[in-house]
Amino acid sequence: MEVVLTDRAFEQMEAAYAWWSKNRSAEQAVRWYNAFADAIRSLSQNPERCALSFESVAFRFEIRDLVFGVGKRPTHRAVFSIRGNMVVVVAVRHLAQKELQPEDV
Repeated sequence: MEVVLTDRAFEQMEAAYAWWSKNRSAEQAVRWYNAFADAIRSLSQNPERCALSFESVAFRFEIRDLVFGVGKRPTHRAVFSIRGNMVVVVAVRHLAQKELQPEDV
């Protein structure tokens, strides 16, 4: 399957990287970004392994979560939809962020 990020999801990932770089360390930010990008690319194989998002009931289409963290605890999630032979990442969110709404994607 092909994995694509919407422009908004890409911007959210870039913003998270910039925050991490400014508030933690540039080295950690690079490690986080590269590892998260690899995890997102792994959705090309069996994306159904990821659970449905708890917000999925509010959407016209099914959304799932790839939960990710570089340490022992996850910190972020890639919210995605499976559309035919394509995985579309519609949002990148910190786990502490408010609930995702349809107008957010």
